[in-house]
Amino acid sequence: MPLPKFKDIQNLTNSDIQKKIIELKKEIFELKLKQTTRQNIKPHLFKHKKRQLAQLLTIKQD
Repeated sequence: MPLPKFKDIQNLTNSDIQKKIIELKKEIFELKLKQTTRQNIKPHLFKHKKRQLAQLLTIKQD
């Protein structure tokens, strides 16, 4: 799974961006919860989700 591209999310509307931010925060929380309970997770997903969240937050500031 490649890292998300910045150009892919530039065309989203503000409401779509807000929904995606909430969704990503939930996914990151669930990953942390699984990691804490020692369930099998793919560690690279943290990097992907956090980067995508940062990109969305950057676009939202404009």
